[in-house]
Amino acid sequence: MQLHFPLLYRTGVWTSLVLSAAFVGLYAARVSDEARLLSTALAATELVLEREQHLSALDGLAAAAAHELGTPLATIALVTKELQKSVPENAPALADDLALLAQEALRCREILRKLVSLGSEDTGGLLDQHSMETLIQEVVEPHRAFGVDVEVVKSGPPDEPAFMRNPAIVYGLGNLVENAVDFAHSKVRIEASWSRNLVVVVIEDDGPGFSQHILNRLGDPYVSGRSTIRRTKTEPGAGLGLGLFIAKTLLERSGATVTTANVPPPKTGAKVTIVWPRSALERNAAPADAWAGEEQTASPDAQQ
Repeated sequence: MQLHFPLLYRTGVWTSLVLSAAFVGLYAARVSDEARLLSTALAATELVLEREQHLSALDGLAAAAAHELGTPLATIALVTKELQKSVPENAPALADDLALLAQEALRCREILRKLVSLGSEDTGGLLDQHSMETLIQEVVEPHRAFGVDVEVVKSGPPDEPAFMRNPAIVYGLGNLVENAVDFAHSKVRIEASWSRNLVVVVIEDDGPGFSQHILNRLGDPYVSGRSTIRRTKTEPGAGLGLGLFIAKTLLERSGATVTTANVPPPKTGAKVTIVWPRSALERNAAPADAWAGEEQTASPDAQQ
């Protein structure tokens, strides 16, 4: 006796098998996609942790350098001061050299003091508010003596943001400006703009620009974007890429987004754009949802 199943039963069996196979395939694809996303997230987390480890190591080295160099710098300053007292009146050139030496020793001590304060939560009076004008001038002023025209342009509504003075922001921006001055042919342009939601600083120079083959890796430790002769740093150990790494990491810690690019042809040069949410910088910032109904149209290109 041969068993025959009804057509409806056989159709149902085959339909269930096809649906089961499709379900298993879709589930396997979803699991695979989630595993891939998890792997990507893990890799990104590892990169962030690696960057933080590099910066923590550099913080320790900076503190050690400040401690070790403090005594010899104090000795240099003391000896220079004593020599200035004994300079003959008929040797003005020697007096000028000693004055310059004393000034540079004082500058070195100030740099070391700033390095030590970067990782400190309690900065005392350094947390005073200052305006965008004060911030930009503090960053730019030390780099005006290298034969490069530094142009500063500001734009935005009348309510200029008032910043909490953060040594990390000052150091990060100062490092980026220093790099621009180092590689510029004749001019550096700094454009600061703000809206109700964003604060944008664009640093642009007219130098050779960043190397195209590592443009996407800029900001990683020991990746140097420009190999031409520098204006202020000519020693063999300069140009290791740590300056840009430290500046980018410190600025990102303050809530900024840092992007690097080259100036569109036919012009040449490098362009670094730093964008903060305004609330991340102001002491008495408005709540984030205060502008929830407003379209955020401010962007680095729109601010220019």
